[in-house]
Amino acid sequence: MASAAASNAAHSVKAAVVGFIGLGNMGACMAANVLRHNYPLAVFDRNEAAMDSLVQQGAQPADSPADLATKVDVIITMLPTPAIVLDVYTGPSGVLTATTTTRSPPSSSATPTPQSPPSAAPPLPSSSSIRPHLLIDASTVDPATCHAIAAAAQACAVAPSALHSLHGPPLVVDAPVSGGVGGAKAGTLTFMVGGTSEAFSQAAPLLAAMGSRSVHCGPTGSGAAAKLCNNLALAIQMASVSEALALGQRLGLSPALLSAIFNSSSAKCWSSEVYNPAPGVMAGVPSARHYQGGFSNALMVRGDATLWVDLVKVLSTGVLRILYRPTLSKDLGLAVAAARAAGAPVPLGENVMGMYSDMVSKGAAGDDFSSIYKHSYGGEPVEV
Repeated sequence: MASAAASNAAHSVKAAVVGFIGLGNMGACMAANVLRHNYPLAVFDRNEAAMDSLVQQGAQPADSPADLATKVDVIITMLPTPAIVLDVYTGPSGVLTATTTTRSPPSSSATPTPQSPPSAAPPLPSSSSIRPHLLIDASTVDPATCHAIAAAAQACAVAPSALHSLHGPPLVVDAPVSGGVGGAKAGTLTFMVGGTSEAFSQAAPLLAAMGSRSVHCGPTGSGAAAKLCNNLALAIQMASVSEALALGQRLGLSPALLSAIFNSSSAKCWSSEVYNPAPGVMAGVPSARHYQGGFSNALMVRGDATLWVDLVKVLSTGVLRILYRPTLSKDLGLAVAAARAAGAPVPLGENVMGMYSDMVSKGAAGDDFSSIYKHSYGGEPVEV
């Protein structure tokens, strides 16, 4: 039964028109891989140049998230902040506002009588529905934002389609990624997925077009929680590798030599082996191009208003009560904020977040996060 369900899900998604919103460094590569797997694709981004690049590859452009939602069966979003994610789904021109009016089919038990001929029957009741039956948010957000999107989707109904048998709200998954721009280009991303088993099953074939591994972490918000924990560890790891390489350099050791030792010893890790922060050690990484074209320091700690949702109390009107608390809104900032809310101590995370915040305030916001080697530790390029 399980394999049959998976096969049906794969067939359903493979026949779907896919919409992609958010064509930045990551999203553009992911959307291109969707096209390469022969999915019909529509795209939206506020940056028209980013859209034009995908249109030249065969995608159809959309004028807004709502416009895109009228053209597609599945939506993937890859956006920079929780506030933008919320606006794309629930804002005035959001995905969940793209409703169409459909007439409900007559009841099978309703039969005409002499007193009530078919021509004299009352009008059929109408309802608002949306076309997309599956919503995949691959953005890095806090779990509360995932719950807010899922709750908003619960108020919508999916329009009937041969692609699915849903009779209620769309399926929603949070599916943040790990693997960076390189993984997005190569289609080797790891997806950390939160949502129901049915939603994960429906999303899996499409995630496989963009990545090499998808892990179902649990219910809504679990994927986001896993991503925040991963990025907390990554930020600390990058700082520790940078600290050790810069120290070694001052002790007379080449960062290239020391990295080779790390990578065959107990210090081996992603930051030393795959994304080395010392210029001259590796080709094809941001440190080899003046720390450009990667994951910026600003995205690590950019300040914003993070969305916090009261998941227990929903107003009697059905409107989800949303509370805003000022905090840092991206990746490391989100992880530290989540830790504080959970009462979990993260002293290393807080210290490293302070270092990234300092780099941003001193003008290095656009540099890749591996530039902590240069800006915080004074590390120098490898001499050739």
